[in-house]
Amino acid sequence: MSSPRNSVVHNVVDVLRCFSSEKPLVGVTEIAEQVGLHKSSVSRLLATLESEGWVEQDPATRRYQLGLGLIAIAGPLLANLNVRQVAYPYLHELADATKETAVLAVWEGSVSVTVEQIASDRTVKHTSPLGARYASTGSATVQIFLAEMSKETVTVLLDQDTIELQQGWTRSELQKRLEAVRRQGYATNLQETFDDEVGIAAPVYDHRRKVVAAVLIAAPSYRIDDQATQALIDQCVATAAMISTRMGNPDSQ
Repeated sequence: MSSPRNSVVHNVVDVLRCFSSEKPLVGVTEIAEQVGLHKSSVSRLLATLESEGWVEQDPATRRYQLGLGLIAIAGPLLANLNVRQVAYPYLHELADATKETAVLAVWEGSVSVTVEQIASDRTVKHTSPLGARYASTGSATVQIFLAEMSKETVTVLLDQDTIELQQGWTRSELQKRLEAVRRQGYATNLQETFDDEVGIAAPVYDHRRKVVAAVLIAAPSYRIDDQATQALIDQCVATAAMISTRMGNPDSQ
């Protein structure tokens, strides 16, 4: 039997949800208005949460913010979150929805590595075998990871020949491409590494707002026009956002 919505547990959850990355400091009055409780009730809840270290009161403003005590609660979950395990059902949904191959890649040193793949059930398809490694800047997943690095780090990787500048690109063009990836939240490989392949990738973030993986849709270029490309971009970005939410990224919720 489910507990009533006005139970103490639900009230605590409602209070904690009043805090966000956009509004980390919240006052008693604001919380009371948002959760629909009397200020005295909110004050008592906050006092209890403060005693457990789940919230802290800012001495200057008298407003509250989330406390470090929550890390003790969330720590075991965050420590055991495996992006491959978390992403698996979402990749299945993406492959089913697009009828194309859905891939999860991670960054390993200086290459993008495929760690999961749900192959398209179509006869003609593109696949990325588990363990496949990609180092070309033309690769959509490589662009996702490079876009999160500093310009200096990317330069070092190029100087060391640990990543390969896509044929026909200049370093200046690469930096413009990475700036666009950061701004728009996805990367494309529109027949740039192979004439017969299109790749669309989007970043997966964890609870620290760090890119921990990239979701990729790989498809034969002959059946992807401009309209289909935009649809794949939208689906890829949405899937990456859902995985990011499961990984604890507050900005994806």
